[in-house]
Amino acid sequence: MGRLIVVSNRVQPPGDASSGAVGGLAMALAAALREHSGVWFGWSGQTIEEHTGQLSVQRIGGVTVATIDLEPQDLDEYYNGYANKTLWPLFHYRVDLSVYERSFSEGYGRVNARFADALAPLIQPDDMVWVHDYHLMPLAQELRRRGVKNRIGFFLHIPWPARRLLATLPNHRDLVEALFDYDLLGFQTEDSASAFEDYVTGELDGSVTPDRRAHAFGRTAQVGAFPIGLDVETFEAAAHDEVAVAEYERMHASLNGRAMILGVDRLDYSKGLEERFLAYEQALLDHEELREKVFLLQIATPSREEVDAYQDIRARLDAVTGRINGAFATVDWVPIRYVNRAYRRDELAGVYRAAKIGLVTPLRDGMNLVAKEYVAAQDPEDPGVLVLSQFAGASEQMTQALIVNPFNREEVAEAIVRGLAMPKSERIARWAELMADLRRTDVTAWRDAFVKALASDTAGTERLAG
Repeated sequence: MGRLIVVSNRVQPPGDASSGAVGGLAMALAAALREHSGVWFGWSGQTIEEHTGQLSVQRIGGVTVATIDLEPQDLDEYYNGYANKTLWPLFHYRVDLSVYERSFSEGYGRVNARFADALAPLIQPDDMVWVHDYHLMPLAQELRRRGVKNRIGFFLHIPWPARRLLATLPNHRDLVEALFDYDLLGFQTEDSASAFEDYVTGELDGSVTPDRRAHAFGRTAQVGAFPIGLDVETFEAAAHDEVAVAEYERMHASLNGRAMILGVDRLDYSKGLEERFLAYEQALLDHEELREKVFLLQIATPSREEVDAYQDIRARLDAVTGRINGAFATVDWVPIRYVNRAYRRDELAGVYRAAKIGLVTPLRDGMNLVAKEYVAAQDPEDPGVLVLSQFAGASEQMTQALIVNPFNREEVAEAIVRGLAMPKSERIARWAELMADLRRTDVTAWRDAFVKALASDTAGTERLAG
């Protein structure tokens, strides 16, 4: 096999892992790129007034990184527009928030074409190309148009929507047709992979074989579920380093004998934060004995602040937090601590360890690695309890969590109460099973499974023959 070329909207090259700023996905991909003398290609994060197509190539952390700049119009139409105002809400089942504008789809196609123009000359005959996420679904089609015959795989980090939802997207058939220029289509969960297969058979009159080869548009693509894992060893080490220990001690001192319920999320309407706050309020209403004995710490990192829907959710959460705190707070107790800032991974590891409950209740999520990080950070002798949404991809694996419907306020409230009262022996048993599965299905196992499947030439032979 030749090199592995990873393509993503943004390039996150490995820096100093000890800083805590580098994610496990970036580290796993970087390791694979070093192993295969690979290249990581994507947008630089910079904008220029006029597109030149100029490629910047540098060596960072032992990895060759190739980036291009985008124009402000590209950023507005491709990234803020089609990717995050059209596809993101639709794929997270928020059709009501999806915005359809012709300029968005035009910008999306234009940037994917520009990526292909810059990338195609880098690809050598034996290379494999691994494209990541919803920003770049048409990229293989653009590469094929430029004569690239290499094996190209695609991995979707977010959920794939149900067939009838996807059908609300203008030109949805064109988007899916572009996916059939990939050799391998990877999804986070069986639910998403099955939803894609249902679209192929129900909307396209295509077919799917028992070994999950999808046929449509005269081509074949292999379909698979590849649930992404956590960099367990690295995260465990971070949970015991100086920064994490200091953060744990700081949090433990601030508890003042109270139990902490913790939420850590990017500020996004898909994360179910308002529903979470209302469920916590329900627990306080139904169980007066909890008042002044617990508090909810919600860390919500701002993102995409230029998108109207994100400005709206932030305003709504500010209002709900103020109302709940106004109704229940005493002179020395505030029921919700709501923080809008980013924390390093090693800092978060210490915060996770201090929490009795990890509250991970998205309304829809591809995987949700916060659930896995929470478990990995726990004290084996006295672990906390994970309360997990059934609509997070992680729920397919993490069955020893308390699985809840995030739309059911009373159910989430009761899970919080149950978790707080759970005997230590049960907490340890549940944690041990969760941790064993995290080790077995870590990020390296995910990476290797996808690369191995992409290297298999069965689907590619059929696609080229078709």
